[in-house]
Amino acid sequence: MKFGVLRSHRRTIINLKISKKMKYYLIVGEASGDLHASHLMQSLKTYDKAAEFRYFGGDLMTAEGGTRVKHFRELAYMGFIPVLLHLPTIFRNMAMCKKDILEWQPDVVILVDYPGFNLDIAKFVHSLTPDNSGMACRPQVFYYISPKIWAWKEYRIKRIKRDVDQLYSILPFEVPFYEQKHHYPIHYVGNPTADEVRKFRTQHEETFDGFCKRYSLQNKPIIALLAGSRKQEIKDNLPAMIQATADLTADYQLLLAGAPSIPHEYYRQFLDNAPITLIDNDTYALLSQAQAALVTSGTATLETALFGVPQVVCYETPLPRLIRFAFNHIIKVKYISLVNLIADREVVQELLADRFTVDNIRTELRAILPGGSKRAQMLADYQHITDMLGTESAPDNAARLMTEELCKVKI
Repeated sequence: MKFGVLRSHRRTIINLKISKKMKYYLIVGEASGDLHASHLMQSLKTYDKAAEFRYFGGDLMTAEGGTRVKHFRELAYMGFIPVLLHLPTIFRNMAMCKKDILEWQPDVVILVDYPGFNLDIAKFVHSLTPDNSGMACRPQVFYYISPKIWAWKEYRIKRIKRDVDQLYSILPFEVPFYEQKHHYPIHYVGNPTADEVRKFRTQHEETFDGFCKRYSLQNKPIIALLAGSRKQEIKDNLPAMIQATADLTADYQLLLAGAPSIPHEYYRQFLDNAPITLIDNDTYALLSQAQAALVTSGTATLETALFGVPQVVCYETPLPRLIRFAFNHIIKVKYISLVNLIADREVVQELLADRFTVDNIRTELRAILPGGSKRAQMLADYQHITDMLGTESAPDNAARLMTEELCKVKI
């Protein structure tokens, strides 16, 4: 089903013909998945008021009710070495999850991103039969926020086709990738980050003066520094961001967005005596007041664009020449930022690998500040990206489609 078809059904409440309580088993592996899954649970409860939830998730999902089996912090290991060191724990968690699914017998297993773990669970669930599981029929397998196989590990499409019953995408360019290239129909339901930014901008009308007063700031325009949500990202990127902005402090105030999972003490080693104010866990408020931003790649690049803040993407890598070679010859995508991936062209400058230098960051930042040569075009391109993402509620659309599929009710 294409996204345009969904528009006429926005926020329609389905008269579900449910003969029993529907049981939803959700699995997430990181903080962003916890956020998106919690919103999906809210929407599912709107469409299925008797919904029961059980999940591997986080605090936001816990606030929505149901039973948390394990916190995602006990699952999330990033990088080759950490994964290798924690293989016994990972295998125990996977075995526990499979056993729990068998015992609870859900109607559907909803997987949220986190493909290394979730694709194995999808294979397990898809293999269940009355003989090997004791269930009358196997649970459906729904994937919400599809794995980024268009960037790497494209071979996983075989597993998705085999083991996933319905896939719900939040990125419009994934539709031709799956449907045209791989002949696998998916649902584009809208983008939850766009939902969240729209809601924030509607519900928060803080003035610049009010924001400055709240944080005891100067009355100078703001440059935001978004250095990542993991310690290694911050260590790699923040020092260069600070150096590149040092000569702008007479005219601008520099505000660093503090990530929820990073303690203040970790930031202090980089800030030293630099004239930078840490804004803790209030990134949307910061972006709503900023004139420009330096951003480490990730969802933050899209959030920055949706707030209409011109940005430079900064991403330091080890072995920069090797990474550049990989981008030119091995990696499937041309860009690392969601902004450029959605637009399918270079809207924001990506300074990664061999292009990541203090001089390059300084030059590109000056070009997007007020009066800069690239600012107006970037803002115009942002509007095009906003239009591409649409105004639909991703969790509402996904919940409606999921409950339709489970109940076999057509609107």
